[in-house]
Amino acid sequence: MKQLTKLCGFLTFFVISLCHGQEIAVLKYGGGGDWYSNPTALPNLIQFCNSNIGTKINPKPETVEAGSVSIFQYPYIHMTGHGNVFFTNEEAENLRTYLMSGGFLHIDDNYGMEPYLRRELEKVFPNKQLRELGGDHPIFNQKYKFPAGLPKIHEHDGKRPQALGIFDEGRLLLLFTFESDLGDGWEDPSVHNDPEEVRLKALQMGANIVEYAFKS
Repeated sequence: MKQLTKLCGFLTFFVISLCHGQEIAVLKYGGGGDWYSNPTALPNLIQFCNSNIGTKINPKPETVEAGSVSIFQYPYIHMTGHGNVFFTNEEAENLRTYLMSGGFLHIDDNYGMEPYLRRELEKVFPNKQLRELGGDHPIFNQKYKFPAGLPKIHEHDGKRPQALGIFDEGRLLLLFTFESDLGDGWEDPSVHNDPEEVRLKALQMGANIVEYAFKS
């Protein structure tokens, strides 16, 4: 039965992806966390990707709920926020099917969501753990090179940036960027007044993630 569910999910993902082409979405989740934070981040990342790595992504990202079948039309889904995260069992199962069927979820901690996220990921993958990616992982070696791994964009607690992932048979299904705050670096320059070189690093790393997700 599990194999049949996985096959059905893969076929759904494949057919819907062919119909919709290159689109990405923000994940809307329950629990009261601000899933809608950094509103200018993804549009700016999309513009950067379309200009620099040859993508043709719809300039306006969509919003998709964790339990919706619409999730299967997006090869890349972005999730962010500062606080609580909650998935129902049905949403967790839908996310698991999406990811095991070829989808990719990038979770960028905007500061404060990490303990809640870890708890909810146990529902999605009860038998898998987050593992840290080394600087030699392909995601750091797409068009832009980051041999030292995930760049530090914003300081919060003085901790080093970490790229953590969940894998299945060697494929990275889910990327969790922690203590980096890439999304803040993607926002309009006036929002955080980051130096241009810092914003550029954030956008280049984001482009690597999108490129990897589209190819994997």
